[in-house]
Amino acid sequence: MVVTRFAPSPTGLLHLGNVRTALLNWLYARRHAGRFLLRFEDTDADRSQDEFIRAIQQDMTWLGLGWDGEPKFQSAHADQHREALQNLAAQGLAYPCFCSEHQLSLDRKLAASRGLPPRYTGRCRELSDWESISRMESEAHVWRLAVHDPEGEVTVSDALRGEVKFACTDLDDPVVVRSDGSFTFLLPNAVDDALDGITHVLRGDDHLTNSAYQVWLLHKLGYQPPLYLHHGLLLGEDGGKLSKRSGSHSVAEMRDAGLLPQALVQAMTRLGHPNMPEDADLAALLEHFEATHLSTSAVRWQDEALWRWHTRLLHGLPVEELCNLLQPLLPQADTTFTALVQGNVQRIEDALTFRRLLDAHADLPDDGLTEAKTAGEAFYIAAQQAWDENGSSGWKAWADAVKQATGCSGKKLFMPLRVALSGATHGPEMSGVVAYLGDAGVRSRLSDIREKIRA
Repeated sequence: MVVTRFAPSPTGLLHLGNVRTALLNWLYARRHAGRFLLRFEDTDADRSQDEFIRAIQQDMTWLGLGWDGEPKFQSAHADQHREALQNLAAQGLAYPCFCSEHQLSLDRKLAASRGLPPRYTGRCRELSDWESISRMESEAHVWRLAVHDPEGEVTVSDALRGEVKFACTDLDDPVVVRSDGSFTFLLPNAVDDALDGITHVLRGDDHLTNSAYQVWLLHKLGYQPPLYLHHGLLLGEDGGKLSKRSGSHSVAEMRDAGLLPQALVQAMTRLGHPNMPEDADLAALLEHFEATHLSTSAVRWQDEALWRWHTRLLHGLPVEELCNLLQPLLPQADTTFTALVQGNVQRIEDALTFRRLLDAHADLPDDGLTEAKTAGEAFYIAAQQAWDENGSSGWKAWADAVKQATGCSGKKLFMPLRVALSGATHGPEMSGVVAYLGDAGVRSRLSDIREKIRA
């Protein structure tokens, strides 16, 4: 069975880059009738917080990315992480390093001056067991993997890139335990994948070298590495690395902005995945999702595409569902009002533009008041008289009568009437507005706008 996972660190809120990782792993598992696990990498005790664990679960639920079973926690495997390190050390494949940051900085500068990559020199790798044990009692140290070797290679099996080979001579001896005794990402992440039975890992190609180290250590520990799919990175709108400045909004921010969660799922699924259907149904996404079609080139995030999907989905919502979304902003909104304005809102807050349909005395926006004053009170007196005589015949008869009485046509006719009734310079068909307001509603708004012009 296919088993994927999303393994965030609970040190902050869920952002766009996290969403893509979670979504792709969720899609892959569901596409193949597999399992999708949620695992919190919470071994950074100083920065991991329960509030972020709760927030990430809330965001995942909001997006519809349900996981199988209870959430897992990396800290629960702490004993296995230590055992793995001891196993590697016993094989001579992990060693303590006592080099100071100052020494490492000097080594990097010397390597750069010689045109060499800034790899660790292996200085502490040559220490005897006796000397290492003796120094560990009193000196600060980290633990490194003994990966660098003039011979040999590591092969990462990648469903997008084939067999990616790394010569051991090009790899470093990476740090797996910090001087404070905490593990870095490499070992716990890989060991947890093995213990949790993860079969496939979808992640950005910035992890490709990390995967080489993890494949190496998993083989040394006797585990079978998962199959990797390293897709192209998600970049910001400016083409740079995705960051908050370049558009990496948190899910909480987007939810507070009124975004429909399906819009984020639709926009994100299509990034770097060609030939997806235009159908906005989640079942269609799953049916057509093929992870092996994901682009290995970087893709650029676009807020505009996200909100286009939001608008499309908003227009397709059942009226009752949209009405529920409008009511926190407009408590008077009912399904009739919602059906009238649905095609004219791109975001939930756009419905506020039409609050005059619900309240005859609602303020006009500046552009609407300007339109009304330009038309003048005499125009609205004529409109009132025309309504008295023709209103019962509907919008067209009324508009024709106003045109005949005022000599106005086109925008000069329709815009002042639209503003008076709906409060907006654009919106639903006027025939629908008139039918919605009825006789009393039209009269009250014509009377109110005359007062606003005189004020």
